[in-house]
Amino acid sequence: MLWQIDQTSRVSLQDQIAACVRRAVSTGELSVNEQLPPATELALALAVDRNTVLAAYRRLRGEGVVDFRRGRGVRVTAKAPSAAPMEQAARQLIDCARANGYSKAEVLGMIEELM
Repeated sequence: MLWQIDQTSRVSLQDQIAACVRRAVSTGELSVNEQLPPATELALALAVDRNTVLAAYRRLRGEGVVDFRRGRGVRVTAKAPSAAPMEQAARQLIDCARANGYSKAEVLGMIEELM
């Protein structure tokens, strides 16, 4: 599991961590009932505070993506998101770009600039 965060991003670290987990679940990198790394371990790997990881995990628990209990760790639930909405949005972007004459390089440049 190789997740990366951008310390210079305008997106908060906890949001980036939560997004990494959501993406891993939606792509199948993480499956239902699979255990996530303990907060301390992930915090060390990402060079962030343990509380930042815990905040991300709590957010994901509130969304129903993970569940955690003492002694069991943090596990992916059956309510994990799918990649379908992201793929649909990407297809809509591609259709819009083609309809308006944008090249692949121009669209990728726009996305890079906005992110």
